[in-house]
Amino acid sequence: MNEDSERSGTLEIAMARASRLLDADPGLAAEQAGEILVAVPGYPPAILLLASARRRSGNLDGALELLVPLVKAQQKWAAAHYEYAMALGDKARGEEAISALQTVVKLKPQHHEAWRYLADHLIASGDVEGGDIAFNRHIHCSSQNVILQQAAGAMVKNDIPRAEQLLKSYLKKQPTDVPAIRMLAEVAVRCGQNEEAENLLLRCLELAPGFDAARYNYAVLLHRANNSSAALIEIERLIKSDSESPKYRNLCAVILSRVGEYARSSEIYLKLLKEYPTNAKVWLSYGHVLKTEGRQKACIDAYRQSILRDPNFGEAYWSLANLKTFRFDDNDLTTMNRQISLENLDNEHRVHFYFALGKAAEDAEDYQQSFEHYDKGNQLYRRDNAYDAALNSTRVQRLKACFTPELLKKRAGSGCSSPDPIFIVGMPRSGSTLLEQILSSHSAVEGTTELPEIVTMAKELREEAATDEIVAYAEVLAKKDMAALRSLGEQYIERTRIHRKTDKPFFIDKMPNNFLHIGLIHLMLPNAKIIDARRHPLGCCFSNFKQYYARGQNFSYGLSDMGLFYHDYVDLMAHFDHVLPGRIHRVIYEQTVENTEHEVRKLLDYCGLDFEPNCLRFFENERPVRTASSEQVRQPIYTAGVEQWQHYETWLEPLKQALGPVLNEYPNIPRF
Repeated sequence: MNEDSERSGTLEIAMARASRLLDADPGLAAEQAGEILVAVPGYPPAILLLASARRRSGNLDGALELLVPLVKAQQKWAAAHYEYAMALGDKARGEEAISALQTVVKLKPQHHEAWRYLADHLIASGDVEGGDIAFNRHIHCSSQNVILQQAAGAMVKNDIPRAEQLLKSYLKKQPTDVPAIRMLAEVAVRCGQNEEAENLLLRCLELAPGFDAARYNYAVLLHRANNSSAALIEIERLIKSDSESPKYRNLCAVILSRVGEYARSSEIYLKLLKEYPTNAKVWLSYGHVLKTEGRQKACIDAYRQSILRDPNFGEAYWSLANLKTFRFDDNDLTTMNRQISLENLDNEHRVHFYFALGKAAEDAEDYQQSFEHYDKGNQLYRRDNAYDAALNSTRVQRLKACFTPELLKKRAGSGCSSPDPIFIVGMPRSGSTLLEQILSSHSAVEGTTELPEIVTMAKELREEAATDEIVAYAEVLAKKDMAALRSLGEQYIERTRIHRKTDKPFFIDKMPNNFLHIGLIHLMLPNAKIIDARRHPLGCCFSNFKQYYARGQNFSYGLSDMGLFYHDYVDLMAHFDHVLPGRIHRVIYEQTVENTEHEVRKLLDYCGLDFEPNCLRFFENERPVRTASSEQVRQPIYTAGVEQWQHYETWLEPLKQALGPVLNEYPNIPRF
């Protein structure tokens, strides 16, 4: 090795060592850069290193003293101009920084960090359009960032801790790197930290209003959080910027369906199907909208089209079965049995097939085979979706302990005075859709659907608690003063406005599980009506056992769990009967079937409504119905389900044991 080569190698080692110190100890990096310049006077890389170290140490004047002559001498060196721009920016010389950054991106168009800082400065100077353009270039170029590539790779491998560590470490140095912030938001979503994800995405949009990828993620997050009105605003903004984006339009259709804009949703799906005629999932989604609208023939055809595109698509078969009035033919049965025998069939599809076959066997009055299919579907679902019955029982006991007569008396007169909402609560599959259809046939009442707002508000209150226990929100609620409770009620009225399509004075919120939140409803909306829809324990519970839910209701996939949940429900409702006598009106499903007019008159009287004959002809009501009973309530009073469970009684012993005295004393209520 000659002397020049040895000197070159030593110089490279010294430069590398000093560069590594820039972040950890810029002062020491400056010392080493100075030593290099003593050995090699005027060496440009060492000058740049020393300038960067001075800037990071806060010595901006010292950095600029080196950088001004350096960029004059090295006019085509992007790294020197970038460091110069950074020093100018730190010195609050924004216009000069813009000019320097424009030089950088001209010399090196793929310099993603230069584009980001250029966008920062342009937006700060009022050039929002220019800033958006720069951010878009930054986003495009960031895909070449090694750290972000490593984080993305970790996310692909589902190594979320590694991705989180890489992104957080990177963002400490580059806090306005929008793609990195968006990736960290995705990490937060995967960890179930939706509030953190929302804050990160809002930060993205604050820095880069034109960052459509972040806005789309934000719209999705809002939709999942049941904030449909805000989600619709975001997705419609995206569609204005890119009306051809299929994913934007698809999400828009989903949200529109959620808020009751079925005609618009259907129109979007029709256009998507023209572009993607072989997409089974789009056909399925279109079928769901048609079902809600009551267009059964078209709905069945859409589900059939979905099956035609993907014979393995178990959800399409279950969707046909879930119409309740549909009957499979022999070809359907042959196909379903063939598909379920496939070893490589995805479990999600297999579960759907089991439930669909259970319904088919039930219709054929082969109840043993029917139960076997239902049971296999439930077992397979439970394998991947745990449910803790003891935790739910604890929740109920804590709710009872929190909402005492003393608390309710102390808060008497609190809340928003609006009488608009009529809540129908209780167990799923208890006849609540029938009650909704009866009430919404009244000229003063608008039917909506199972609104998610109460559940969402309970979650938001829980976030204020010191712990994350499931009923911690009740303790937060108990401490709210009159003004805060009134504000909560007003929020509910405002949040549900998007679901109201008429000027009728009253509207129905038919979310069954809201029985867990009666304390919240009463305190924030003291004039709202609360109706408890109750059905025979065995009829109700078995109807849930044979129902596959799109999401939630994890208690319903085991007979014992189902019975314990029903027991807890009756226990909690008995508590509120005691502490709020007369506040809740109970409707027994079997009594409604047996003496419809009598029960309807009692129901209307409780709601303060005059009797109208249309309420007895509810099956003529053409309003959209989104629940599993949508086709049943479009017929005269449905009697077939009252004793349907008796065909399966041989297999219901675990359910009976879990129900205990609740079963024996129905429709009366045992002492708890």
